[in-house]
Amino acid sequence: MKHVSSSITLVLLLFCAANAQESPNNTTAAFANLEIEEAFPQLSFTRPVDFQHAGDGSGKLYVVEQRGVISVFENEKMIGAKSEFLNIEARVEDSSNEEGLLGLAFHPNFEANGYFYLNYTASNPDRTVISRFTVSSSNPLQANAASELVLLEFEQPYSNHNGGQVAFGPDGYLYIGVGDGGRFGDPHENSQNLKTFLGSILRIDVDGQSEGKFYGIPSDNPFVHNSEGYKEEIYAYGLRNPWRFSFDSQTGQLWLGDVGQNKYEEIDIIQKGGNYGWNIMEADDCYKGRNCKQEGLQLPVWQYDRSQGDVSITGGYVYRGDKIPALKGKYIYADYASGRIWSLDTSNPNQAVNTLLVDADFPISSFGVDQNQELFICAFDDKIYKFK
Repeated sequence: MKHVSSSITLVLLLFCAANAQESPNNTTAAFANLEIEEAFPQLSFTRPVDFQHAGDGSGKLYVVEQRGVISVFENEKMIGAKSEFLNIEARVEDSSNEEGLLGLAFHPNFEANGYFYLNYTASNPDRTVISRFTVSSSNPLQANAASELVLLEFEQPYSNHNGGQVAFGPDGYLYIGVGDGGRFGDPHENSQNLKTFLGSILRIDVDGQSEGKFYGIPSDNPFVHNSEGYKEEIYAYGLRNPWRFSFDSQTGQLWLGDVGQNKYEEIDIIQKGGNYGWNIMEADDCYKGRNCKQEGLQLPVWQYDRSQGDVSITGGYVYRGDKIPALKGKYIYADYASGRIWSLDTSNPNQAVNTLLVDADFPISSFGVDQNQELFICAFDDKIYKFK
């Protein structure tokens, strides 16, 4: 199997992991008074899993509910009502905890073309669906549910580890997070198998078209024109459950929180063609034995164990807003189960600093930003939160 990561990158990540410093139970003076509050106290949402803005300058916000509903509303704290942007409950399979409508991405030219893209699970057979929809011609705040164009479908062997994120990168291509297909330990070895979409980040050109597809394959995807039968859509692989990833709006770096198996949760900076190790490794630990072969694998920039009740990472964003200067340039992420929210500072590549910001009392499913890059938090107490 082809490995494309450089030895220089591997050495840097090993050094970074070995010299990282963590403040797991304490906040620094800069964050001592940092708190969170309900962003929209008069609104509630059923299992909100994604939070987006359309990039059209309208300021409006969109919240994705796992059951298959997307709501739209004004970005005002005391807003009293939301409207239904799209309802595809009848198409979505959400009977399992990790299934449902999982991701939303607006086309970079949404204001002109009205296109947006969804990642959801469906049944008969159990599968992931990546689709394009269009807004109504008569109402820009309502989608045309009949406009669905399915771009990509692939079967899911089990109901968990579906990934779920879709996001446009600074290159204009659509990136898709795909889990390893589920069960314990990746029993079908999907994440190290480039002949399946599972366990990877995909990258497609929604404005292009390849033979027999409603999308194009970027010419610089790492496995384009391979002769081994590898999926040309794959951008990076060796992932377990890439639930949430985001692009740093300033640097363009792709940050990912990959949910671990039973020991570690990890944060990766995704590089083209990178192999992130699962199920050879879980974070920087050999998963199947003491002496696994690490050559060619990309190690995490940060990881944490499960000794304090943290069991499922929720990837976030590098903060680029203006309201909280102390968070500028830091990666904000959380743990779904414990509700803890941290900042990760990698400004010194030789010594990453991880700081506990908030110990919340609710499950954190996702993060999002508004058009001003201010951060919001989706929680499974049916509320949206923000820092104050």
